Amino acid sequence: MNTEQIVIIGSGPAGFTAALYAARSQLNPLLFEGTMPGGQLMGTSYIENWPGTTSILGPKLMTNMREHAQHFGGRIMRETIDHVDFSTHPFTLKASKLGIIVSQAVIVATGATPKRIGCPGESDYWGRGVSTCAVCDGAFYKDKKVLIIGGGDSAMEEASFMTRFTSDITVIHILPQFTASPLMQERVLNNHSIKVIYESTVSKIIGDGNHVTSATIVHQKTGACQPLPCDAIFIAIGLQPNTELFKGKIELDSRGYIVKKKNTETSVHGVFVAGDVADARYRQAITSAGTGCMAALDAEHFLKNLKPAHQ
Repeated sequence: MNTEQIVIIGSGPAGFTAALYAARSQLNPLLFEGTMPGGQLMGTSYIENWPGTTSILGPKLMTNMREHAQHFGGRIMRETIDHVDFSTHPFTLKASKLGIIVSQAVIVATGATPKRIGCPGESDYWGRGVSTCAVCDGAFYKDKKVLIIGGGDSAMEEASFMTRFTSDITVIHILPQFTASPLMQERVLNNHSIKVIYESTVSKIIGDGNHVTSATIVHQKTGACQPLPCDAIFIAIGLQPNTELFKGKIELDSRGYIVKKKNTETSVHGVFVAGDVADARYRQAITSAGTGCMAALDAEHFLKNLKPAHQ
């Protein structure tokens, strides 16, 4: 049985930043990368909104962050946590290879997974014209043809944001009307740069081997297909927080996101949260990294207050 001061579950900007701060605080953190080492940024191309770096590939940024945490003593395991027990302190976790681990503090940074449409070509061109973040990748498509898939607030935000770069935007929505809030709908429907195709889905994404070139649009009622040339497709049908492991262990909201009680604290004293697994709003690498820092500092404070009780 391994006994730890702090275990970090999940990688990405939140997890690696938490590991960096915990390591520099001499807490000897143990981080488990999980099933998505590096998180969502491993599937992106160039990142141009990371402060201090004009442009960097997503996988390169995550490699740098991983190595940075290791440089200061963070221990990183390429495996998953399969079970957690937060009912008693110290907490008990079970790793896929390492086995049972007991830890005084835990930081959950398991992130969220973008929902996909599941059509042919989607995976082939993920990060090569297919994206889930216009804020991240929109600037690459100045004066280009852009498709937005979805009809909720996220899709409206993506479409509105893209008007900064192009006047050729088409929103594809499966229903006969949007599900977004009235104000968000109004912004899109009154913008002449944005066209809307209702009751339709993307059945296939086509490219030239390097990048997206078009999509096949299918009308849900008639079954009619039409090719639609495009340079980028932004999928905005929501995210799924990676919280299956924590159901019944800590408080989740109605969408499955971890509920923060105070700062980065969860409903269990000594269990902290960072990144997209508790953030349905901002979903940026920089905000995830910031909460990773916060969670590590909160965990350090928690561990300091534990010491007198164990002396």
